[in-house]
Amino acid sequence: MSSLSQPFCPPVTLAPASVAPMYQQVYGWFRAAILNRDLRPGQRLPSTRALAGELRISRITVLNAFEQLQAEGYLETALGSGTFVSKSIPDEMLSPYSGRAEKLTVKKSRSRSSEVDGRSRNHKPPWNTILGAFRVSHPSVEDFPVNVWTRLLTKHSRSSSRQLMGYGDAMGYHPFRKAITEYLRTTRGVRCDLSQVMVVNGSQQALTIAAQALLSHTKDIWLEEPGYPGARRAFGVAKMNLIPVPVDRQGLDVEKGIRLCSKAKAAYITPSHQYPLGMAMTARRRMMLLDWASRKGSWIIEDDYDSEYRFGSRPLASLQGMDTNGRVIYIGTFSKVLFPAIRLGYMVIPHDLISTFVEVRDAVDIFSSTLYQSVLTEFINEGYFLRHIRNMRILYLKRRRCLEEALRKELGSNCEIEGDDAGMHLVLMLPKEKNDVVVARRAAELGISATPLSACFLESPPKMGLILGYGGADEAQIIAGVKKLGIAIRSS
Repeated sequence: MSSLSQPFCPPVTLAPASVAPMYQQVYGWFRAAILNRDLRPGQRLPSTRALAGELRISRITVLNAFEQLQAEGYLETALGSGTFVSKSIPDEMLSPYSGRAEKLTVKKSRSRSSEVDGRSRNHKPPWNTILGAFRVSHPSVEDFPVNVWTRLLTKHSRSSSRQLMGYGDAMGYHPFRKAITEYLRTTRGVRCDLSQVMVVNGSQQALTIAAQALLSHTKDIWLEEPGYPGARRAFGVAKMNLIPVPVDRQGLDVEKGIRLCSKAKAAYITPSHQYPLGMAMTARRRMMLLDWASRKGSWIIEDDYDSEYRFGSRPLASLQGMDTNGRVIYIGTFSKVLFPAIRLGYMVIPHDLISTFVEVRDAVDIFSSTLYQSVLTEFINEGYFLRHIRNMRILYLKRRRCLEEALRKELGSNCEIEGDDAGMHLVLMLPKEKNDVVVARRAAELGISATPLSACFLESPPKMGLILGYGGADEAQIIAGVKKLGIAIRSS
């Protein structure tokens, strides 16, 4: 067998006078060259012996640098063939990298006037471009009953009437709204009738509609601090005045909110499973919030985004169910329970606001897909929906336990986890000297998604942490992902 030809030696630049060790310089040059596409996936590299001779440095130095690059997934070896740039590096990671650009992003993340979750215009931050471990809010689509769904979808597609194929009602498909009403009354304790239920294209559209509909009532709105960035964007686009109100172990600090802006006419909260920190709002705080809303004539927007998944106790009743004065706008979604592409959610609207919300919805996009509404109606009525929730509750509990155990094994005494036993994510707090945006970018380079906790802060000095979703990753992916996460933390 003929021997493989020796690849060209890349133009590695070293600085002998630098205080950085030589192996770190070699490691840094190759990492940057891979990320900048100067070295392509699958490209064969010179042998360590040839590279050391070309650079006139010790072969041990090159070996140490290559071992680190291989451990982090940048390089791979094939027995008898040599060392290659890894083929498994995601395309979105292979983009120009510079420390200066990263520092600018970190600075922007602390600015009230900029988008603190790492977005720049239409550019998504790297942690939002990766599926699997540990993408936030992504369910286990592999465990969705596709065969059942496909059968129902085919059935309704073949029998579609003119009513299903024409323009629909802005409030939604009547049988679907009826099914939602019965589900919410039974499982969430929501006080509603069918006339109050509006079908929307997911919770994000619900927030946008609510923001537009409430503009005539208020400009000031309380937001949880830290809180859901999607809500901040929806209300920010509507030019509302965002009032960050801190949360603690009991949920939103209502007394602090009153001191900050008692005249606010709206408050956005996630009381059953606070996003991102994961605690449930106490009964006392709930009553205080409802009392404030009643006295001030204010509105409460309750986002019940993943209440189906509580592992340590029975699901908590909704805040809306405690409301006797019609001050709560209730929002839910099927995207996190079933699959994101279904784009169906719902709102329960106080009677006084129905006409305003219908007017806004009609101006936005008229109605949601009637076909998907009809399919999901049968999916709910035939019991498939509740069965899927029960199965996922068991699965997500196993994945959460796996993630917690893997984190403690990898990080030891540095492992501090926030969040109740609920939902599809937890928060890993970082040491004070770590910057979570830097760690998140480093993690993305290794092929895992870790959302920085600081992206959820609007104004106050952010805490450093990582929001880790476990819904869309199996146990093997979780264990492998935690090892990469450990590398990202230690090397950032």
